[in-house]
Amino acid sequence: MTEDKNRTDETAADDSLLGSARMLFEDGQTLLAAEIAFQKARVGFVLNRAKGILVLAVLALALLFFALMALVVGLLLALAPLIGPWGALAVVLIGLLLLTGLCLLGVLSVVRAVARALKGRRDPS
Repeated sequence: MTEDKNRTDETAADDSLLGSARMLFEDGQTLLAAEIAFQKARVGFVLNRAKGILVLAVLALALLFFALMALVVGLLLALAPLIGPWGALAVVLIGLLLLTGLCLLGVLSVVRAVARALKGRRDPS
């Protein structure tokens, strides 16, 4: 009789342990499903915001382009009475080419720094 009682206690403990393990596994599955749903919601939020940011950035770049065109035309109109239309054109063109050259030098320096970093060399600056 004592052996039967011990076996019953052991079986109950095993059932309790298995039940706890099952509950823990189910809780883990629930937690994983909730985490996946949360991350999907975050990605959706970021993508919706990114669309708006992209639209505003494109609009800002377009407006910047038109502002620069207005500046060029304004410079041409302002300089034409002083040095003539061909002189104004030459001055504005040379100025734009100089600014373009400076921008290209900046791009080249950044590209060289990135290339040095990728090759494992230290940047001297």
